[in-house]
Amino acid sequence: MSAHGDPIPMTARAAGPLRGTAIVPGDKSISHRALILGALSVGETHITGLLEGQDVLDTAHAMRAFGAEVTHLAPGEWVVNGVGVGGFAEPADVIDCGNSGTGVRLIMGAMATSPISATFTGDASLRGRPMGRVTDPLALFGAVAHGRAGGRLPMTVVGAAEPGAVRYTVPVPSAQVESAVLLAGLNAPGDTVVIEREATRDHTERMLAGFGATLRIEDTPEGRVITLTGQPELTPQTLAVPRDPSSAAFPVCAALITEGSDVLVPGIGLNPTRAGLFTTLREMGADLVYENEREEGGEPVADLRARFSPNMRGIEVPPERAPSMIDEYPILAVVAAFAQGPTTMRGIKELRVKESDRIAAMADGLRACGATVEDGEDWMIVQGLGAGGLPGGATCATHLDHRIAMSFLCAGLAAQQPVTVDDAGPIATSFPVFEPLMERLGAQLSGPKA
Repeated sequence: MSAHGDPIPMTARAAGPLRGTAIVPGDKSISHRALILGALSVGETHITGLLEGQDVLDTAHAMRAFGAEVTHLAPGEWVVNGVGVGGFAEPADVIDCGNSGTGVRLIMGAMATSPISATFTGDASLRGRPMGRVTDPLALFGAVAHGRAGGRLPMTVVGAAEPGAVRYTVPVPSAQVESAVLLAGLNAPGDTVVIEREATRDHTERMLAGFGATLRIEDTPEGRVITLTGQPELTPQTLAVPRDPSSAAFPVCAALITEGSDVLVPGIGLNPTRAGLFTTLREMGADLVYENEREEGGEPVADLRARFSPNMRGIEVPPERAPSMIDEYPILAVVAAFAQGPTTMRGIKELRVKESDRIAAMADGLRACGATVEDGEDWMIVQGLGAGGLPGGATCATHLDHRIAMSFLCAGLAAQQPVTVDDAGPIATSFPVFEPLMERLGAQLSGPKA
């Protein structure tokens, strides 16, 4: 069943090369943070390029519920009049975060050190995801969480009336956990310290500094140490959101595996903590070029040109690269099926607790399409069949996961037989223009055939 209604099956079939320019939406991670930090500032934050997928719209609704004034001016253009650090009001109703693990975890962090309560829920997928990895460190500030068994939504968080700063070592590489603790630390007096043994995406730190917070980042034998001074007055900003590298991954990878393709994807954020997929593809021999490299809003940006790459070879992806491409392993697994030889992906256990168990979902779907896949708790090996070698012809279960749906649709564009996904509805949570964008490039996507 779709995240927001009845299932929407969709089929992708080979129909010639993909050509043209793919204008992908704004970065989802930065869009969430722009709305939340705008709400925690005093005054008006102006945002352009905001992703208007359902996940981010749910965060905008949540910020309104906590008292911020959030106004949609034009496509991608929003204004947030914030209430300041510690200024959140208690919501009158349940906060529905839809499909967004990032949204709910960051919002929990942002409200956990204010003396208010809020109840959070989401769709069936989000209600099945563990929240303890966030509520455990928030408890150190004095917040209390009451949820379903296993730390699952629906959940009520009672914010700390007298929070104290904490020192916390993140047990698993997770930008969501690190960011939730930093956002909670904003309203705690003193210095909150977060230690990451493995660095994750650093959008929160970059944006906190941009909004005027005082923080210090050090690389030590203990790991990456982030020290945030609590109770600043955040200054509203004018923000241009770079285009999302996780969304760009789909037209880029589809072009690499579809014969004759040549696709330009402009304005993509290439933050080093996010660009692991593109590094990996180039190591596999992909014809993927960075053009017009520049900096926008404190983030490195480039235009990506991807051309059909029939001679890609499988590689062993370094496990330490996983945090910089954790959301891109599903589409990498598809590319691996069209490479020559095995592609080995290790250190990816975080995929087990995403919108779905992404290791299981990709392994099952690729096997149904005729690929050989081995998998374990934190690893997956895809045996490549070479360009045009994937038989296809299967219907793949998406498990309410937008990235699983888009990955198998990309596979269908280059497989020998069409590939169907059981539900394309969740794609709207992160990439609402995926279908028309891909069709403009030449993709053939359709509902189920009679």
